[in-house]
Amino acid sequence: MDDEEWEEDSRRADFVEQFALLRELAGSPRMEGRVLGYLMVSNKPYVSSAELARALSASAGSISSTTRRLIDLGFIARHAVPGDRSHYFKVEDDVWGSFLAGERRSLGKQRQVFEDMLAELPEGMPGPRKRLRNARNYFEWLASYHKKMLVDWQEYKDKLDAASDKGEGE
Repeated sequence: MDDEEWEEDSRRADFVEQFALLRELAGSPRMEGRVLGYLMVSNKPYVSSAELARALSASAGSISSTTRRLIDLGFIARHAVPGDRSHYFKVEDDVWGSFLAGERRSLGKQRQVFEDMLAELPEGMPGPRKRLRNARNYFEWLASYHKKMLVDWQEYKDKLDAASDKGEGE
């Protein structure tokens, strides 16, 4: 099947919408799921923002804000084409490992917000101090656990990839 036929294949469109609904149930805007789902099943090395808008029947503004957020979250990357001013995007083969690494960076920023407020909190406020300290400590712990999860994920993925390379499954 060539790329043009795949673009029109109903299985692809169904996956994009099902994936978008799953992401929406997880608390993300549906459009983020649609863009990410579309890129995940694209056979092209990168896709333009105009193509995303056309394929998903979305406005240029919606695609722009959605792709910015997905880049910030670590799900997709911007791709430059020499001599072309259009915006192009791609998803890494291990989008979930990339997301996990990006999420860890976000956890550090969240921890810093609580750390900063602790430094500014007036004396004589034991309740807020304890809650802020617990929040800071939670995000610090979670960020360190993400490091372990990323290592565990890479080991697991490498094992599955090796088995797949030997023809032992998908």
